[in-house]
Amino acid sequence: MTVFSILQPNDLSFGRGCAAHAARKVLGFGRRVLLVRGRSVRWCDDFHADLVAAGAKVTVLPCSREPHLSDVVAATDAARAAQVDVVVAVGGGSVIDLAKATAALINATHPLIDYLEGVGSGRALDAVPVPFVAIPTTAGTGAEVTRNAVIAVPEHRKKVSLRATSMMADVVFVDAALTDHSPAVVTFGSGFDALVQVMEPYLSSRATPYTDALCRDGIPRGLRALLQLADGEDQSARDDLAVVSLFGGLALTNAGLGAAHGLAGVIGGWSDVPHGALCGRLIGATLQVNWEACQRSGIDVSRFEEVFRWIDAAMGGPDHPVLKFAGLVEKCSVPILPILSEMTPQEREDVTTAALVSSSMSANITQLSRADVLKILDMSRDFQGHGA
Repeated sequence: MTVFSILQPNDLSFGRGCAAHAARKVLGFGRRVLLVRGRSVRWCDDFHADLVAAGAKVTVLPCSREPHLSDVVAATDAARAAQVDVVVAVGGGSVIDLAKATAALINATHPLIDYLEGVGSGRALDAVPVPFVAIPTTAGTGAEVTRNAVIAVPEHRKKVSLRATSMMADVVFVDAALTDHSPAVVTFGSGFDALVQVMEPYLSSRATPYTDALCRDGIPRGLRALLQLADGEDQSARDDLAVVSLFGGLALTNAGLGAAHGLAGVIGGWSDVPHGALCGRLIGATLQVNWEACQRSGIDVSRFEEVFRWIDAAMGGPDHPVLKFAGLVEKCSVPILPILSEMTPQEREDVTTAALVSSSMSANITQLSRADVLKILDMSRDFQGHGA
């Protein structure tokens, strides 16, 4: 039997309406609250008012982009000045990452850069984080149940992680009602990230019975949900996508990811391309190239065949499942990404070099060659527009 451990929040609530209990849980940690919030979310206004009515002193920190190193430094300074007891995130993955990093660093004894992978020394976090509560308003990153925060470092053209098991949220509320009527760019940009985050852990070299259970449910559920939402607003599909996002966060935390995320992280550090759009555009080619590489190496490909069957079952038609997936990306109006076709030969080589040593790549089911990764880039470029 495989030996494995499970890392997940101790207090996690899922379901429509569950976020109504958030204020009470937050106040259990103290009255000085740092509220990191995204763009206008009406529910967050009511939540803020409930905290204030209960006697909380709330410091509000808006977040409108993927957090940069400078944003995290400024947020940490503000939290220290306010002597906060608890940090709360209400928003998408970027909001949650900013709040998570801030909670982790308030008591830290070294500058942020020292703790970052890739651009700093990767020093282990040496202080206990402030309590952290996560309330996602998108169904995508699963950041509410991961142990890392992704931070952009523009001067290095990289996105890197602050990572520690102690960064897991203390309390999580996943309330799909907060995602209802999200615009398409948010729904599908985050939705494809969620779907890829149940695909890659299922094919990961670190997959476990725990993550398998999440992914076997999540992959077909996510395919159906995206197809339903491509045809219009659907509450049951919103609920399903929230499940997939949660399962994806738990799966990647416990089994890692793969080449699609390895490339997406690097390309995203070079540009402002939305992460979920990159994942959607890259995963089809990644599946194909990984399947070919496994066959060459004599690695069992039955899991790939399962994923292909789930795509076939969701979409039907005579095309190969990888082409069907490219058609799903088009159906969901994920934007064409010029960066996939406009990289210079040197940039392609540089992206490939960085992707091959990324933390996401370390869990890929097989060791890919430079030629394999370049093929993923070429195929992803060629798939754009298929089925449009």
